[in-house]
Amino acid sequence: MNLILLGPPGAGKGTQAAAIVRSTGLPHISTGNIIREAIAKDTPLGREFKAYAESGRLVPDELVNRLVEERLGREDCAHGFLLDGYPRTIAQALELDGVLGRRGRSLDHVLLLDVADAVLIERITGRRTDPETGRVYHLTFDPPPAGIARRLVQRADDSEDVLKRRLSEYHEKTDPLIPYYEEAGLLRRVAGTGSVTDVQRRTLAVLTSVPAGPTHTVGARS
Repeated sequence: MNLILLGPPGAGKGTQAAAIVRSTGLPHISTGNIIREAIAKDTPLGREFKAYAESGRLVPDELVNRLVEERLGREDCAHGFLLDGYPRTIAQALELDGVLGRRGRSLDHVLLLDVADAVLIERITGRRTDPETGRVYHLTFDPPPAGIARRLVQRADDSEDVLKRRLSEYHEKTDPLIPYYEEAGLLRRVAGTGSVTDVQRRTLAVLTSVPAGPTHTVGARS
């Protein structure tokens, strides 16, 4: 089974990806993780990523595409994969189509965790971390004990301003993937609100109840 997991920042993709991996045994391919791995292993691609990171320049699609193609070529992906964080743009989706097509493969499902921006803002900006234990609380949904509330901190990237910028970028660059995969008959919407268990149940139900996507090339136009 070849899967993509889409969703805005704060939608819970990491949590649901872990549940999918436990249920299916698929390798979880997170672009952030494989970039960090490449840099840590000092591979040729890793050195290129490091150079961009150290100079503050944007990493070009071509470099990310090459890294994902290399990762999909490994033995553990022979029987399927879960892509998380890629593709982020139509250009990357087209490149992925080409990579899979050259290998005689196609996507089965594109799962979209659907969560409204207002819910995401409440969910993320309410998070607080205990610097002594690393435990994360939420001021509304998982409030901390009164005795430690004063020492809790908010991560810089959990602020409303930062989240709104991230959401704006997501809507600009990644939202176009929704009609792209919908037209291909691959998009499966999953309501991302409610308890973690509820969302997990919905996510896994899609994989067992919805037939795999069409075999025609993703993005093909009539």
